[in-house]
Amino acid sequence: QVQLVESGGGLVQAGDSLKLSCAASGRTFSNYNMAWFRQAPGMELEFVGAISWSGGRTYYADPVKGRFTISRDNAKTTVYLQMGSLKPEDTAVYYCVAGSKVSITTVTYTGAYEYWGQGTQVTVSS
Repeated sequence: QVQLVESGGGLVQAGDSLKLSCAASGRTFSNYNMAWFRQAPGMELEFVGAISWSGGRTYYADPVKGRFTISRDNAKTTVYLQMGSLKPEDTAVYYCVAGSKVSITTVTYTGAYEYWGQGTQVTVSS
């Protein structure tokens, strides 16, 4: 089992920055590819971005490319989502997820990830 706990969400204004953290515990953190998904009210889960187990590769959804950055610190068993130039449409609950068998073809699929955090709310006001 892997336990994931997100933090850092909150209410910000459009154009602001915010950094989410996800602390992992349980099995060996460096064995897992990590990702962030989000879900806006009334909408389906949406892939935000992912990072490989080593941190050497990252993937981003088009709506956040150039604004968001994913990083990880395997020594601290933590993954981060640095969000910049936030827009009202970024408002959502953000989930940290972990997957041991994620491939480049499945990196955006919710089913590719075995473990999910409880989510943290990000609200961007206009």
